[in-house]
Amino acid sequence: MLELADAMTATPASVTPELRERLKQRFSTAQLVELGAAIAWENYRARSNRVFGFESEGFYKPTAAAGPTVKE
Repeated sequence: MLELADAMTATPASVTPELRERLKQRFSTAQLVELGAAIAWENYRARSNRVFGFESEGFYKPTAAAGPTVKE
């Protein structure tokens, strides 16, 4: 699923026929549609937030146990 998210959110999108075939072996058509829609929606929100400079409201506070954070 992460490979699909990476491929869908690349510019331009780069979902290969091989990846589609692997996904079809594991998920139903309905599941793939739902998964693709969820990935597309989150990508839209992330890009819109970045374009308009929306910042986090601070509801999530990462801890050392949560892993590394991204710094720009």
